[in-house]
Amino acid sequence: PRHIEIQVIADSHGNVVALNERECSIQRRHQKVIEEAPSPFLDEKIRKAMSDQAITLARAVDYRSAGTVEFIVDGSRNFYFLEMNTRLQVEHPVTEMITGLDLVELMIRVANGEKLPITQKDVGINGWAMEARVYAENPYRNFLPSTGRLRGYQPPPQDDHVRVDTGVVEGSDISMYYDPLIAKLVTWGDSRQQAIDKMLESLDQYYIRGVDTNLPFVAAVMRHSGFQAGKLTTSFIAEEYPDGFNPQPIDEELVSQLVCVMASIHHRLTHRAATVSNQVEGYGRNVSTDWTVVIGRQNYNVSIDSQSDCWNITLDGREYRVEDHWLPTQNVYAGKVDGRTLYLQVEKTGFSYEVVCGAFANSVLVMTRPTARLNDLMPLKQPPDVSKFLLSPMPGLLVSLSVEAGQRVKAGQELAVVEAMKMENSLKADQDCTVVNVIAEPGATLEVDQPIVEFE
Repeated sequence: PRHIEIQVIADSHGNVVALNERECSIQRRHQKVIEEAPSPFLDEKIRKAMSDQAITLARAVDYRSAGTVEFIVDGSRNFYFLEMNTRLQVEHPVTEMITGLDLVELMIRVANGEKLPITQKDVGINGWAMEARVYAENPYRNFLPSTGRLRGYQPPPQDDHVRVDTGVVEGSDISMYYDPLIAKLVTWGDSRQQAIDKMLESLDQYYIRGVDTNLPFVAAVMRHSGFQAGKLTTSFIAEEYPDGFNPQPIDEELVSQLVCVMASIHHRLTHRAATVSNQVEGYGRNVSTDWTVVIGRQNYNVSIDSQSDCWNITLDGREYRVEDHWLPTQNVYAGKVDGRTLYLQVEKTGFSYEVVCGAFANSVLVMTRPTARLNDLMPLKQPPDVSKFLLSPMPGLLVSLSVEAGQRVKAGQELAVVEAMKMENSLKADQDCTVVNVIAEPGATLEVDQPIVEFE
């Protein structure tokens, strides 16, 4: 099934107007993640039939205000009443962007006793709008909520095609007591594909640090062939990501472009540092034009020839042209590689760069060729063994503990309950084991990965 809803607005003078539909099928745990207007599934006949039913319902209860009549729609476009939300909904901006109407203003005017300034024939559909809910949650860990302080927060540039509704700023705290919604990112285009492309561009420019977010997941859904074709159901996420979110590898051409950009960034930062050093007698430095970019354990050797307006970079015998006006103070890089616009987030941490671009999120090293050869000899750091502990999968409140030291537990038995962001999460044993020590007590505030119970 699909989840499609009709927006209505009614005044106290007997006027009721339907403002088209919203497609809300991309959801998880019955919570909407992506909404769009109009629906790629409805035709004009079904749209009118659903709108007429919504208007009839609003009249039957003498409704006055903005409201949403929600429907379930099957594969044959039969629709069934689900519920009516007698309020403004999170996804109302997509309706505003395709109708040009301000729903909040209309609600206030209706509440003030005024007549609606529009009739049904005034309502049209102009273009296409997408909304993504930006959540503080980790898509790589089953979408568990994430808390912390926003040490970095920079939404994408807004204009007639991009809108961001949010209640946070840099320095805000995302606590464990409220819903993890950070913002609503809304984009508009003449067509559905243009709205998707603008969304992908905006996601790459959305800079958030301090908490995990679902931005990589939203980008992956936007790129999914099924989503782009409009083949949606309320089970889309469960069916397409049955084992959790694991993004597809990015294409080799994009990797090559990222390598070239990171080489140019590192080269100019090194050149700037050398310029400062060379002003001090006895501290002269020469800057290499040959670099090795390391992603994971893969080395990419590049050579740089800087021009007045661009960077010519040779990688694997091919020359790339990088053009940009990036400054070291900017967290979001915007430039062109061989004419293709590229946005990525770059943050220098010690000797490495943390780089995010769509589904790509990785540490990148840029070093001289001799240093890269030595780096290849360095062993990988092994993570600590925490298999003997029950760890809190999220920051939250330890509501209850069901075991004690010396107790034998069976696989699947509940061990503890952690509450975070309006949800209680039951933590269960994944195998038969014996409890050796209880580390945390009920009522304790837990950090992510904080030990709760130790096993034999």
